[in-house]
Amino acid sequence: MNEELLEAWLRLSTVLSNDRIVSEMPYNEALICNILYRQQMQGNGQKLTATDLCRQTKMLKSQMNRTLQCMENKNIITRQRSNSDKRQVFIFLNPEAESFQAQHRKSLQLIDTLSQKAGPEKSKEAVRLFTFIADMAEKIMEENHD
Repeated sequence: MNEELLEAWLRLSTVLSNDRIVSEMPYNEALICNILYRQQMQGNGQKLTATDLCRQTKMLKSQMNRTLQCMENKNIITRQRSNSDKRQVFIFLNPEAESFQAQHRKSLQLIDTLSQKAGPEKSKEAVRLFTFIADMAEKIMEENHD
């Protein structure tokens, strides 16, 4: 079973990395955009900092700073210093960032096609299973780093 799971994992990883959903945008930029997009869609008023993004992406702070600088130069994100604590800088997805919007639409089209082919029951089960596996992998990786 372990060999079969490893083979399925590697096959999926290969398919996704060779024909990435976000081929027009570097992976880390797409990942950050997705986090910022989801945060803004939730509408709970919570603002994210580079430290929050590091925690969610597992990126190093230096790598995050370089990526954010590049994204800011491309006008994909904006930064806003906190009024209450000048040390905090909040990161926002620029609503006019067409590069991310186009990539997001493309991603959703692929997911929609997969979902239609799989059907609603298998799609829901895939979400549960992917979430379960991601949660377990994250927990195991954290335990191994302690």
